[in-house]
This record gives sequence, C-alpha cells and structure tokens, in this order.
Amino acid sequence: MNVAIPASRTLADPFYYLNNFRLVLDWVATRYDDLLNDEERTFAHRFAALPEPAQALLVRMVTRKGVLFRASKLVYAEIGEVHAAAGPLLAQGWVSDTPHLAIEQLFSLFTKGDLAPLTANAPAGTARKPELLAWAQASYPQTQTLAEWLPGHSDTVFENKVDGLCERLRLMFFGNLSQDWSEFVLTNLGIYTFEQVALSPDSRAFQQRADVDHYLHLAHCRDALEEGADPQHVLATLPQPRPDNPWLARRQSRLAFQVAQQLERTSQLDAALGLYATCTAPGARARHIRVLEKLNQTAAAHDLACLAERAPESEAEWQQIHRMLPRLRRTLGLAKAPRAAPPAAAELLLSLPPRADSVEIITRDHLHQAEAPVAYVENTLFNALFGLLCWPVIFSPVPGAFFHPYHHSPADLASADFQARRQAGFDACLAELANGQYRQTILQRFADKQGIQCSFVNWAIISAPLLQLALQYIPAGHLLVIFRRMLADITTNRTGLPDLIRFWPAEQRYQLIEVKGPGDRLQDNQLRWLAYFAEHAIPVAVCYVQWADAA
Repeated sequence: MNVAIPASRTLADPFYYLNNFRLVLDWVATRYDDLLNDEERTFAHRFAALPEPAQALLVRMVTRKGVLFRASKLVYAEIGEVHAAAGPLLAQGWVSDTPHLAIEQLFSLFTKGDLAPLTANAPAGTARKPELLAWAQASYPQTQTLAEWLPGHSDTVFENKVDGLCERLRLMFFGNLSQDWSEFVLTNLGIYTFEQVALSPDSRAFQQRADVDHYLHLAHCRDALEEGADPQHVLATLPQPRPDNPWLARRQSRLAFQVAQQLERTSQLDAALGLYATCTAPGARARHIRVLEKLNQTAAAHDLACLAERAPESEAEWQQIHRMLPRLRRTLGLAKAPRAAPPAAAELLLSLPPRADSVEIITRDHLHQAEAPVAYVENTLFNALFGLLCWPVIFSPVPGAFFHPYHHSPADLASADFQARRQAGFDACLAELANGQYRQTILQRFADKQGIQCSFVNWAIISAPLLQLALQYIPAGHLLVIFRRMLADITTNRTGLPDLIRFWPAEQRYQLIEVKGPGDRLQDNQLRWLAYFAEHAIPVAVCYVQWADAA
C-alpha cells in the first residue's frame, strides 16, 4: 500500500491536521487490522461518524502536549464553540469535563491570579509561583475537580481519555514514538519531502500485537529511567526479551545497557556487573571489564579483555581494550605487551585572532585561497557522496526497513546485518567507482533527489560546486576504502570525519583537515579515522589552533 504525500506548500485547509489523523486511521486499519482489538476498531468506526468539529477538537487534543486542557485555551476558528464540539466526545467517554486534578496539575493549568483563593494563606514572602507550589503541595495532598478546587471559576478543564489509544495508533503507523504529528505538517508545508518506497505486507513494523505491547513496555521503562526512577526498579520491570523479533531485541538490549550504566553511575556495581555480562548491546563488554576492575576482580577483567582483543566487536571496542590492557597487566604484575605506535598524522600549527565564529570556520577562512579553496564539511561530504551513490540501495524495499511514507532512512540502518541484507546492491554501486560511472551518477542524483529527506545527505551544506570539486580531485580508490569502512559500522563510522577539505586544482590533489582549538583533543572516533587514513595513504592533517594575543 502506498499513500501519496501531499506536496502543497500551504495549510490552506483549516482541517489539515484532521486529514492527517484520518490518514493514520485508514493506514493502520488497512495494514494492521489483524493486530487491532475491539476497542481500537470501535474507536475508528465511531470517530468517522462524529461531527467534524468534534473530530477536529479531539485531534487538537491528541496532537498537543499532555492530556489536560482548559476550554478557554482551545480556541480554533474552524472548530467553533468548544463546549458544543466537545459534546459528542463527552458522550463517547473519550473526553471528561470533570477530571480529578492534583495540585501540581492545577498549577500547570492556571495562573497565579487564578489560584489566589487557594494560596491566600501562604506564608509571607512566598510570592513566586514555584514557591507557592511547594507550599501548596504540602497543604493540598488531595485530588479534586476544578469546581471543588476553585468554586465558581468560569473555565472548564477537559481531559483526553484516549491519549494512550492514539499513542498506540501513532506507534503502529510510524514504527517508533520519536516521530510525531509534526511530520505531516512539515510535509504539507513542503519543508520535508520523502522518498517513496513500495511497501509490502512483510514490511510492517509489527507482525503481531505482542510486538506493539512490547515496544510500549520498553518505552515506558525508558521514560521511567530518564525521569530518575531507581534503575533497580526499572530493571525489575523490563519485559522478557523477544528473540523472535530482532529489532525489538536490539531495542531492549540498548535499554538494558542504559540501565546498567545508571546502576554503575550510582555505585550499584554488582547489579551493573550482572547486567553487563548478559547484555549484547555494543559497548557492554568494555563496561563489563571496567566494572570487574572497579570491583578488584582484575584477573577476570584481564581474561575478558584478552578475549575481546582476539575477537573485538568493533574498532571502537578494540581501541578501548588496548587502553585497558596495559593497566590491567601492571596491576597483575605481568610483562608489558609490545605495542606498535599508531601512525602520526601531519600537523598544522596556527595562531589566529579570535572572533565570534567557530574555530573551524575561522580556520577555513584563514586557509582558503582562490587557487586552493577550503570547505567546511565535517561529516557531511563523504556521507553525501555515499548516500547519493547508493541511494537506490538505501531506499530499497527490504522487508522490515520501511513502514510508512515518512522515512529518512531505513529502520534497520543500525542493525549488524544492514549491509549483508543489501550486499548485491552495494556491490553494484561501489563497482561504479571502478568504471568511472560514479561521477555522473552522483551529480545526476544530486539534481534528481534535491531536498528529499535522507539521513546521509545534508542539503543545507552540500552544493553542486563542492560535489564537483570532490569528484574531480578525490581519487575513486580513496572513496572506495572510505565507503567500505562506513559500511562496516554504519552507525559509528558516519561520524568522526575531518572538519575541512582543501583542494589544489592545479596540482590535482586534496587534503582533509581536522581542526582542534585551544584545549580540545582528538576524540576516539577521530583517532580511528586518522589511523585508517594513514593506513590507506589518504592525505590528512590535524590543525592545532591557538588564539593570537589580541594586544
């Protein structure tokens, strides 16, 4: 099923948000009918039968933050009188006009002046609203309706009672909770445009209702952790892992890693150790070693570090292990292991006058010459070259990669088998680097795909002149080895690339430049790229900038 994405650049239809909500209902009903329960099917059926003002009012509530709203704040010309529009929603039980409010909720909805009858007895000097709230929390522990809190107040508080149901529908549409209703608005305005990918039944985000329940359970656990809940409590409430659903399993593993990190931060080391030991998320083994070391279990830490050195999960882990092993060996009284010094990158030392711009821009402007132009690219240039060359593969309709028409990258981009599932396609794209076709392909695709959302292409920075310089003076062999490293760990290796690129057209060459201001140091992912560039004879320098004495 494909849905045409509106291309208009205005929101001339005052019910644009209602149309977007209807699209989601239709989409979910068509693609996920087998996963819906009776309540959700009934909601969709009865919603369609409501008067349009009632539909619009409910959607306004659903798409706004929170579930409590003052009627006086729900003023929309297309909806009309809010109490009349709310009538059918009250009749369905989807909205309440007499919710019981805690004092914190009352304070968030009403002004200090509105609350004066409740705060008249506050101690002298308690003038600011946060201070009044602290006093009121101790004085008013109960929950009450607005009429009980503020008798005679002319306003009404509405509570959206179907927020959880609508959150579930939004999750089923997007396949995540990070995308929200603003995606539709930005698309309607023409600010966002998306590549249209053919969607088949096996490309659904969720194959059974339990998948949706599991995702929501994980989301609530993550919210609790971020809001400061005891990590032991969060750990106890984690659902059983789902090995039958790899992407949910990866999501749960990442959350378990975050719980373990919080346990470690709060010095609950034994609990953190047990969780790290069973966690499969990237980075968990290195933290496991570190916690063993903190617990003075140095021999066990050393054994696990040696195992990781022999079979590292990634370059990042290998780098961490090689920092740990010398320390562990010293503690155990073992002889030093021989270590080859990493190849050193060329260095530039500059003393520049400070100004309001970033150190990277200041350095770019200083180095730039008509005969040797310099561009600020950081992680954008090579990502864009890769993304434009491999665009058809990135947006190929691999099962489980695209769930809806609003994707800027495949849902499995961070999975370990991202490349393997598309190997033939990537091989064909990279083969263009050998036959020379890649230059024409990239430039044509830059023109054809202009503005379409893609996580590899930053349209605000990448320009045709920059691409032409890069394609003319960066050898195809250099692009090939850079792209291969990106593909080896697509999440990690898309970052850490140098800040600047300098071209010498007359000499048919280029140089990458990593800029470091006063007190700044190379980050781990930058060090890994520098070592890789040295290994493959890719020209790169680190530019260390000091600020010249203004006097």
